[in-house]
Amino acid sequence: MDRPEWAPPGIDVERPSAARLYDYFLGGSHNFAADRAMAQQLLATAPDIPLIAQANRAFLRRAVHMLAESGIRQFLDIGSGIPTLGNVHEVAREVAPDARVVYVDLDPVAVAHSSVLIRGQEGIAAIQGDVRKPGDILHHETVRELIDFTEPVALLVIALLQFVRDEDDPAGIMAQLRGALPSGSYLAISHGVVDGWRHDKEMVKSLYSRTTTPAASRTRAEVVPFFGDFELVDPGLVWVTQWRPDQPSNIDGIKAAKSAVVAGVGRKP
Repeated sequence: MDRPEWAPPGIDVERPSAARLYDYFLGGSHNFAADRAMAQQLLATAPDIPLIAQANRAFLRRAVHMLAESGIRQFLDIGSGIPTLGNVHEVAREVAPDARVVYVDLDPVAVAHSSVLIRGQEGIAAIQGDVRKPGDILHHETVRELIDFTEPVALLVIALLQFVRDEDDPAGIMAQLRGALPSGSYLAISHGVVDGWRHDKEMVKSLYSRTTTPAASRTRAEVVPFFGDFELVDPGLVWVTQWRPDQPSNIDGIKAAKSAVVAGVGRKP
């Protein structure tokens, strides 16, 4: 299999990753032949996936804009993925030019391209990290340099937890992350759920099991506890297209339940 020149050393180009599949569904080009081959298999089973990815990306933009307008000046984006249009620092700095952002991702391609994108920009960094090891992220030197945990933080966990299996203790992971944040902080989560999924769940799960990040199946009710004692802001945990849509196209592009993704933002009392 051909190895692109931009592929980071040591990466297995023959094993797909969720980050690169997401990049492909968003129209990106930082993916390998193995990713594209699997993406085609997923599309054969669930042709709505690109629209779902776009709806999820639009939620991220709306949430970050709202958080910046609410006074948040530091963002920790775990599972940030490969950079594309409307990255967190770009959206946040439209409102607050001094906003600080740390991107965290497990995929070396995502980290490498994020680092290139933000090169020379103060207050923004990208590190490699595994959400299954939250302590390593919270105590990472770069995170500690840019994020002041005595001031409110926005923790972004977007389309990530569906790739954390129950045996990896996602509840414990989220409890540790929430516990590190001071009062007034926010937590934004989007999560693929089986409630609205009308395609072959087992086929999709089987395909993702061949990636570096196998998928976990959850319902909306199983996502709610990830917010812990954070108070959900209006409109609560809803279908991703229903979270504060800013234009009719957010609804028209893909119907609510068909998105199969729920999203919400909570505030720590």
